[in-house]
Amino acid sequence: MQNQSCPKILAGEKQLGPYPMEKLKHVDQPTTKITENIERTDEKEHGFSRAELGKLGPIAEREYNRFCEKYPISLAMWDIPPLLEHIADGEVDPHQAPIPQDPEVLSRHIKSLGYFLRANIVGVCRLPQWSLYSYNMEGEPVVCDHQFAIVIVIDQDYRTMNSSRGDDWISCSQSFLSYNTSGFIACMMASYIRRLGYPARAHFEGGPEGAYQMAVTPLLLLAGIGEMCRAGIVLNPFLGTRFKASVVTTDLPLEPDKPVDFGLQQFCQKCLKCARECPSQAIPLGDKMIHNGYEVWKLDTDRCTLYRVTNQNGAACGRCIKVCPWNKPQGWIHDMVRWMVRHTSFLDKLLIKMDDVWGYGQQDTGDKWWFDLEEVDGTLQIPEGENRE
Repeated sequence: MQNQSCPKILAGEKQLGPYPMEKLKHVDQPTTKITENIERTDEKEHGFSRAELGKLGPIAEREYNRFCEKYPISLAMWDIPPLLEHIADGEVDPHQAPIPQDPEVLSRHIKSLGYFLRANIVGVCRLPQWSLYSYNMEGEPVVCDHQFAIVIVIDQDYRTMNSSRGDDWISCSQSFLSYNTSGFIACMMASYIRRLGYPARAHFEGGPEGAYQMAVTPLLLLAGIGEMCRAGIVLNPFLGTRFKASVVTTDLPLEPDKPVDFGLQQFCQKCLKCARECPSQAIPLGDKMIHNGYEVWKLDTDRCTLYRVTNQNGAACGRCIKVCPWNKPQGWIHDMVRWMVRHTSFLDKLLIKMDDVWGYGQQDTGDKWWFDLEEVDGTLQIPEGENRE
């Protein structure tokens, strides 16, 4: 059977999603170094895993079991991922579909599918073996020999973030909004690819044990979603760090994206806002360093996790996301500032100062739509210290 003809949009360079990712400067290597001396990490050494296993103390171990469940919206969201488990992986159709075999066409097709399913950004990279965990939470070796990784990014919602403190009761729900939506999309995408006759597996938060088989951060970097920032995570020029991601690994022949460069390294070197505002003081004020083969501003993961798990004035924390100068909606003024960061780095300090002068990063309660509630001994109540009017 002959392949179908290729639609024009899949053969061109037209913008596919809501953000002009195609217009970013793409480079051969990430703007932060990745050496050959990278050791695969055990999933049990992940921050939340350490809290769950009691490695951060008895209080963190106890609170880990309730820090998402103590707020009713995040608890409602926590119930969803297990329902997706049966389509995270599965049988592959023995007959490959009659579709074009051009990797560039297939990459644009898969990205278009992601945007059709309401992803905010989709990127593709090769799956490096060093990004995989060495062992999962059950102590079993992690094996995933797929060639490619499709990274699916979902916004945590600017309006809600703007109306919050960043570390209050809605914080965990914002994370799970992105986790659940990206996981939902990843499961459908993986199922679709398997029906085309190619292996595919969805990796997402809150699913079956070992749902994520790899560290997602390097995949975001390699797939051209953004650059590494001072907070130790990947920052996108249109969303900041206001997103979470799922991954689909597959052998469908795809064309990888290249890393991007939009001037973030110089900007983050001068801007210390996330470090100054971090409630746990986990974000460094100093220079980058090489950690396990990566060049990063080294986040103190234990301090970050402890605060997020044991926060008694909210559920989890996203304060660094909230105050970041890149946490902005689309608009011509913000688009102009993004252009200035790329092309006039000598103005970075002025732009950082003006971010404070204009009041960005402060809580604007005008759009606050949620109620502050906490589950205590099986009953929802107004948290101590919150406004009871």
